[in-house]
This record gives sequence, structure tokens and C-alpha cells, in this order.
Amino acid sequence: LYLIFFRNKWSNAMNYINNVPLLDGSNYGIWAQKLEVALAQLDIDLELTSPCPTDLVAPVRAQNEMDAQWQARQGDHATRLMKHDFEKSKWASSNRKCLMVIKSSIIDSIRGAIPDCPTASEYLKKVESQFTVSSKAYAHKLIQRLVNNKYTGGSI
Repeated sequence: LYLIFFRNKWSNAMNYINNVPLLDGSNYGIWAQKLEVALAQLDIDLELTSPCPTDLVAPVRAQNEMDAQWQARQGDHATRLMKHDFEKSKWASSNRKCLMVIKSSIIDSIRGAIPDCPTASEYLKKVESQFTVSSKAYAHKLIQRLVNNKYTGGSI
């Protein structure tokens, strides 16, 4: 029964990933939308929706603090540290999986032009900057063609 569940889960995951078109330079908008949906459906978008948990500062014993109070604070810190380590582990796993899915959905020539980043959200920002600049240039070129073309007569 577990094997059937695992096989179905794996099959669904592959369907989500396969629905993301390869980013080839002309399809950034649809690629970004499908990628966001796929990462959310795979439940690995934690890195994209929340910042990395910040490291906890170890408690320091006050001069006039009693042993019982100090031990209670140390125990409380240990509990918070375990929770922090668990959350950071989940976040790091999400980051690694997101980066793998994102990079595998970009053609080699574009992927090679984008510098590596430690987080998936930074990598997506670099990808977006590549295409917002080029789309502005493309829009400017189209506007120039529209302004410079002249109607020479005939039917429309």
C-alpha cells in the first residue's frame, strides 16, 4: 500500500514539473507562472515564501542569577534551538529542491548566462532581471518600428 502511495506521489510530482515549459527566452511570463504553481503544488516553496531562519544567540548567565533560573533558561534555549534547527533544515531542503527544479527548467544557454546564487529566490530575481531588461528593449524596438513605419495606401 505504501509503495502505491509513494508511486502516485512521485507520478504527481513529475506531472507538475513536466508542466513547466523550458525557459527559452520568449516565454518568461508563462514559465514563471507555471514554475510558481509547480513549486507550490510540490510543497517545496518554503524558501520562496519565508526568509531563512536567523541563528539564535546563546544565553548568557547574569551575575545575580540563581542556578535554578539559569538551568530553566538553558532548557528553554535548548528547546528553541531544536525548533530552530528543524525549521532551518526544512528551509535548506526547500532551497535545494527549488534550485534544482528551477535550473532544470531553463535551457542550457540561458542557465549558463545566469550567475549561481545561494538561494532560489535570489536566482529567480537574476532570471527576472535578464528578461525584464530585454523585454523593455524589445518593446522599445517595436514602438520605434510603429512610429517610423508609414502608411503607403491600399486596403487595410
